[in-house]
Amino acid sequence: MERNSNMKVLKLKIYQPQAHYRIPFTYQIRHTYPIPPYSTIIGFLCNVLGIRNYRNEGEPCENQNCNCDYHNLKKIKISISGKFESKTTEYTWFRNLSKDSHNSRFSIPENRYISGHIEHIGGQMPVSIDILNDVKLWIYIYHEEGEFLEKIKQSIENPQNRIYPLHLGRAEDWILIEKLELIEVKETDIGGNFKKFTWIPKGLYQKENLNFNFEKIEGILYKLTTFYSLKNGIRDFEYIDVKLNEGEIPALKWAIKFYLDEEENTPIFLADLGG
Repeated sequence: MERNSNMKVLKLKIYQPQAHYRIPFTYQIRHTYPIPPYSTIIGFLCNVLGIRNYRNEGEPCENQNCNCDYHNLKKIKISISGKFESKTTEYTWFRNLSKDSHNSRFSIPENRYISGHIEHIGGQMPVSIDILNDVKLWIYIYHEEGEFLEKIKQSIENPQNRIYPLHLGRAEDWILIEKLELIEVKETDIGGNFKKFTWIPKGLYQKENLNFNFEKIEGILYKLTTFYSLKNGIRDFEYIDVKLNEGEIPALKWAIKFYLDEEENTPIFLADLGG
């Protein structure tokens, strides 16, 4: 009997006029990933589902055996692909509200005047920010519970519980959802140039036993953030190993199989986020 190699996933096709997905530890020149990391998509889903960290410590829910939205979300599998038309650099000023920065600019704590003009408190720092223009993203989400996928879909269509306006990246990086649908995707071993950036995780989720050799995938190796918990008011992130593939996936039938959205000609590599 031939096995069923199809999988049902939730597809989000998204357009953004501009976006910045900040690479951590970049400051005066803030570089961006070409596509959002997993933590950005997780944050988006927390937003639409209305998941907050009410206790300001640990995780939103500590009961590991419950069926709440947060623990269902921890079991999510995500694939991210995308492309952009161009990249520009914006020059702006960030403000540092530390006392030392204020005194460095104004000399004394009580002063707020420079050249006869009053300014905000604190100091200033020039910052260059890389901006992606005309961004298109293909996000695929899988969950073992089809009802939870349907809940995510309904929450995006009618975000009654959302915490903030829908965005990806910075708060001002609003999104336009071009497609939102549950689809079936098929297993394939046909390689090619898909002309999209794609995160390919070392910990690939496989509903069936696919051939997958991480070492045979081309791309730059990264450690990407996923979920986080709060410790002493600081975000403590979990990380997974991935490669940033620029679209070229070899046709190595003995080494690599993956799922494909044939309509969008988009490869799907679902990351097992360890939930």
